[in-house]
Formats: sequence, C-alpha cells, structure tokens
Amino acid sequence: MRIAVIDYGSGNLASAARGLELAATRLGIAAIVAITDRPDEIAAADRIVLPGQGAFADCAAGLAARPGLADSMHRRVDAGAPFLGICVGMQLMAARGLEHRITPGFGWIAGDIAPMRAEGLRLPHMGWNELHFTPGAHPLLDGLNPGDHAYFVHSYALDRIASPPVIATTDYGGPVAAMVATGNRAGTQFHVEKSQEVGLTILGNFLRWSPA
Repeated sequence: MRIAVIDYGSGNLASAARGLELAATRLGIAAIVAITDRPDEIAAADRIVLPGQGAFADCAAGLAARPGLADSMHRRVDAGAPFLGICVGMQLMAARGLEHRITPGFGWIAGDIAPMRAEGLRLPHMGWNELHFTPGAHPLLDGLNPGDHAYFVHSYALDRIASPPVIATTDYGGPVAAMVATGNRAGTQFHVEKSQEVGLTILGNFLRWSPA
C-alpha cells in the first residue's frame, strides 16, 4: 500500500507519517508512507492524507503554489483513492474558508469554515475534548466509543453540522463538527496524529477503509 502525505509546506507531516506507519505495523499492513509534493507519486498513491495547520487561506495558497500538486491530488481522489484531511486539511474540503478573506475550498462538502462562536470560552479551542457519534455510523469510527477524547487546536470550524456528512461532533460552546465523510473523502477537525490511541485507531480504520 502506497500512502501519500501531501507536502505543501504546512501541517505536522512527520507526525502524521509516523502515525500512519505505526497504524500499518499494528495491523500487519505492508505500507510505504511518503511525504511528497511530487504529482507522479501522488498519482500512484493508494491513499492520500492531507495534514494542515494554520490559516485556511495560507494552506490553500500553499497547495496552489506547487505546480501540479492540487491537480494530481484531485484526479487521484476523483478516481477513488481514499482521502483523509486532518485539521485544516479537513477544512479545505468545504466550499469556502472565511479566515482573513473568502478563499475557495474543494467544495466536497457544503458549508463554510467560519469563526467559532464559543461565548465565555477561550479561543482557540485547544486541548482534549469528547467525540459524540452514533456507534456504527461510519467505518472510520470502528473501535471507538462515544465520549472518547481527541486533541483539538482551532478557532474556525464548519458552519454546518447536519448529518451527513458530519459523522462525529464535539462540544465547545455548542456542537462543533469533528469528523466528516462523503464517499471516499473524510476528514478530522482534530489532530489524529496527536490523539494517541484514538488517533491510531482512526488511522488504522482509514488504512482498512474500502469506500463503496
């Protein structure tokens, strides 16, 4: 299995790659995890992971600045390769980002990435928080229990939490989209690579995931 971790100058690339390698080893999956910005490697990948941190607009600009990178990623995902976006990588799946300015996203899920409303609470939303979901709702949640904790760092979030495509939420001054999935595309608002056993479980599920 060839896994491409997209390198566009943002995100915890090495941590995400190590998490994927560990999850593969635990499951006995022979995997090659490559941190790459090469369109040919992305085109040959069996699975694609897009980490992200920082501002939506900066991450979108970083993708656009690498010749052929975004096009090769979109073509491979359109052809059926499972995709996992992490933090801003998930946010880029939305229609638009509203951080600093209006920035187009991939348009894979409806809604904007808008400032969080968490009256009386500090922003960014930083630290461990519970996941709320219906058991069996999606293969990426297999092996997890409602109330399990994941690690969040963000001040912006998806402004639509209707299900689907939201498959898990958390609460921070109200419900917040924590995981989304549509077709072969999925994302986590939290950092799976920092979420210890919960994160490794999700990464393992992603490696075994066979979207219909």
